[in-house]
Amino acid sequence: MPYWLHITVIVLVVYIAISIALYYLQDYMLFKPEKLPKDFKFYYDNQDTKEYNLETRDGAVINGLLFKPKGTPRGVVLYLKGNSKSIRGWGKFAVDFTRHNFSVLMVDYRGFGKSTGKRSSKAIKRDLQEVYNKIKERISEDRIILYGRSLGSGFAAKLASLNNPKMLILDAPYYSLTKVTARYAPFMPLSVLIKYPLPTYKWLKYVRCPIHIIHGTNDKLIPYKTSIKLSKVNSKLTRLHTVIGGGHKNLNNFESYHKMIHDILNTTPQDIDLSTTSIHVKHNSKPNKTEA
Repeated sequence: MPYWLHITVIVLVVYIAISIALYYLQDYMLFKPEKLPKDFKFYYDNQDTKEYNLETRDGAVINGLLFKPKGTPRGVVLYLKGNSKSIRGWGKFAVDFTRHNFSVLMVDYRGFGKSTGKRSSKAIKRDLQEVYNKIKERISEDRIILYGRSLGSGFAAKLASLNNPKMLILDAPYYSLTKVTARYAPFMPLSVLIKYPLPTYKWLKYVRCPIHIIHGTNDKLIPYKTSIKLSKVNSKLTRLHTVIGGGHKNLNNFESYHKMIHDILNTTPQDIDLSTTSIHVKHNSKPNKTEA
């Protein structure tokens, strides 16, 4: 066998081996779950909570926690978290919404916390739609806010595209999960290998409610330019909120983030009479000639 052919075969075998490993190990690389015992008791200082369990049609159990505001609830925020830990740790962020008198429902994906079942993109999307349906049984959709954080942003966008919530808030979202992984494996056939492509940009096209995108300029995992690109997908309904200096995991440490959440939740959108603005003003580069 010629030397060049020998090298080619070795490279091809290694490439195929890496592709197979990537396909079967991606769940372990993408998801970092924290599992909790069934008798685990959730507790948060100054937070009133109620635990729920939803049994899915394939026998899985989706565990969720409802955080109740002190005043009369204005609605429900369905908070879809990132890819790590469980709602035990994520629960501390509920106060950012209960302080505005919104209830917050957080759920653990399959294999996280107390939730069970075989995990897949299709299964998670189906589970979250069932959760959304349960919320709709209690309140009207115009009182439901979808909040997707990092990994959860894709699932939130999918839910919003199929339903009619009050608004969609995306925190550090990705254009698609395939694009994110391509940064680390640029030479792999990810369109074929990735089991969780989660094309956020495709789903945003069909969202009919106001879309708010929050992103930090110093995000090293999902670059800020991703949200600039996403904001153009459905631009008429989208507003981009920039946290100067914010990273991927620390937006809650910035005062500007909390001001953004306040404005998003409490400001009523108003139509602008564009006829009274400078939008149609024509600028003449040549000075007008004065008649003699």
